[in-house]
Amino acid sequence: MGGTPLARQLRSSPFVVAMATRYVPGMSIRTLAAALLLWGASLAAQPAAKPAAKPAAKPAAAPASHPVDRAPGALARAHAHNDYQHDRPLLGAFERGFASIEADIYLVGGALLVAHARDSVTADRTLEALYLAPLRTLVARSGGRLRADGAPLYLLIDIKGDADSTYAVLDPLLRRYADVFTAFDGDRMTARPVVAVLSGNRPIATVSAARTRLASLDGRLPDLADGASPPPAAVMPLVSESWDEITKWRGIGPAPAAARAAVARAVARAHAQGRRLRFWGTPDDEAIWQLLYDAGVDLLNADDLDRLGAFLDARR
Repeated sequence: MGGTPLARQLRSSPFVVAMATRYVPGMSIRTLAAALLLWGASLAAQPAAKPAAKPAAKPAAAPASHPVDRAPGALARAHAHNDYQHDRPLLGAFERGFASIEADIYLVGGALLVAHARDSVTADRTLEALYLAPLRTLVARSGGRLRADGAPLYLLIDIKGDADSTYAVLDPLLRRYADVFTAFDGDRMTARPVVAVLSGNRPIATVSAARTRLASLDGRLPDLADGASPPPAAVMPLVSESWDEITKWRGIGPAPAAARAAVARAVARAHAQGRRLRFWGTPDDEAIWQLLYDAGVDLLNADDLDRLGAFLDARR
């Protein structure tokens, strides 16, 4: 064995030389190399050790469930802000009993795509696929009523980009779902399970002048001011405003008296004109919701659907 390539390699190995000279005094390099070669051969002859058995995998935890004991639309004052950002657009909020749901849309290549920002649109996330077609299915399953109290569900469509060019594509799309959306013909209204309200960049003049339409308009606080000439409540049934226009208070410490007074004035003006009121940009915070709830604000904005649901459940 002394002349095999492996034996020669072992004899010249710095490791073997060190072992012989430092750790095994008196043993020649040739003898130590032979011993290591025999030891390695004996290891190779042993049966391979079986890998340790892996512990049994734990069953996957069931996904957290959302409340299912609310009737459809039971949370009449709950608005799902940017609803499309949730795992189950429309359905998650609807099954939680929310009565108002919001979707942002961009007109891209003739398609109405749902997204918060223009650079995040994808071709498969259309308004029709995420909202209109599922709403029709829900209406069919429910016998024509989406809310247990018979009131309509609100679909707030926030237009990003140019208002009129977007509405030119949106209007015929809504008309394909005329069985779902409340319709207006002059002063006559035909109630159906969903009211579509256009927010964001709104085609105010176009919608106001239309004799027949399947969408209404979302107003702003200046529309309620003395001397303003907003469309009638049938055309503009809702008024929404940024919370920053009211106060910079974010729920820490007592609510400023000025914020309470501003909210109270807005509620009084909106209700005197037969309009509903909502604020966007409100933090998901119980102190802020409580102020709005007590003041009579019609829709409470939330990104955290379960947190707002729990808040409203405690007050039903």
